[in-house]
Amino acid sequence: MQRKKECVAMLLAGGQGSRLYALTNNIAKPAVAFGAKYRIIDFPLSNCINSGIDTVGVLTQYQPLELNEYIGNGQPWDLDRSFGGVHILSPYQAKKKSSWFEGTANAIYQNMQFMKKYNPDYVLILSGDHIYKMDYAAMIKAHKATGADCTIAAIEVPMSEASRFGILNTNPDGSIYEFEEKPKVPKSNLASMGIYVFTASKLFRYLEDDEKNPDSSKDFGKDVLPAMLNAGEKMYSYRFNGYWKDVGTISSLWESNMDLLGEAPAFDVGDSDWKIHSRNPLAPPEYIGQDAVVDNSLVALGCEIEGTVVNSVLATGVVVERGAVVKDSVIMADTVIKQGARVEYSIIDENVTVEENAVVGKARAKGVGIAVLGRDITIASGATVAAGEILDKDYKGETNNG
Repeated sequence: MQRKKECVAMLLAGGQGSRLYALTNNIAKPAVAFGAKYRIIDFPLSNCINSGIDTVGVLTQYQPLELNEYIGNGQPWDLDRSFGGVHILSPYQAKKKSSWFEGTANAIYQNMQFMKKYNPDYVLILSGDHIYKMDYAAMIKAHKATGADCTIAAIEVPMSEASRFGILNTNPDGSIYEFEEKPKVPKSNLASMGIYVFTASKLFRYLEDDEKNPDSSKDFGKDVLPAMLNAGEKMYSYRFNGYWKDVGTISSLWESNMDLLGEAPAFDVGDSDWKIHSRNPLAPPEYIGQDAVVDNSLVALGCEIEGTVVNSVLATGVVVERGAVVKDSVIMADTVIKQGARVEYSIIDENVTVEENAVVGKARAKGVGIAVLGRDITIASGATVAAGEILDKDYKGETNNG
């Protein structure tokens, strides 16, 4: 008898993340650092294991090296299994043709054999660029209870933002009668979260049909889901009421980091009942100097703080020297803010050096943009990086001292 898994998860992690600009020049979006000690992909992977799903295919494409290395054998998420576990799935050359993943549906189609190897009853499709905690087992249970062919996780969004999402129009029992991809005039504010549970046999059939269609854009939201709906398949929404953030833009990434701060944070990553696992480097305890000021901030292990840090998130190994000020900012691993430098309303990537008396960004205010520095660069002593500026190369700039 063939060994099987009830559910296989397929995690779409190949996106270029172009709206994150310098932060994704060299890495895939799901590998971007988050919340002092995590990466974005930690959240769906942790949700899987916390939900009892131990077989996950991670579909990579754009700049996959760091993401592949980070996931490794899956051990930090308890996904190092002899049957199942986590598997990196990259585009490969088949007998007839080789091709990059053309869309979300095509990416899953190209990995049909991986899914079928486990003979699943259900397939869970996930995105690799959302910050949230969700029990997928409860969603699968709801899928079974309704006898659905496809269940779509959905969240209410402000009506003013609804046109940015795939919108579900539903009956009182949650069944979907219409799916509109980014409608100009939305009829409801129930937005698809890009999380789907499919009955496996139906998914395979519709993916095969979609692949044969020369006019298809090979996308779930634009092609596969409308085709299922038009054919009269049973499709239901699954309402989610917790915290969920699509961190595909600079502002949303900054906001979701800020949501971790305060005595009652909007999003609690320290919940022991739903642990967010990550691959953390070994580091000594953080050092906070006698005259340092640290207020309403997350400071990871290995940081050395002699200056002032306010309302900010600092990852492992960040150094803030005496007289330096960091406010309203996200600073990623091994970055050094030198003496007298000032960083405000900014996101700074890994291994950046901000030299003495340099200024990055401007105090947060209406109409002020977030300054962004890409990894491995140096901002020269006394230079000014304007609010909203995005840099991915060393910068000497205009100096403060004239």
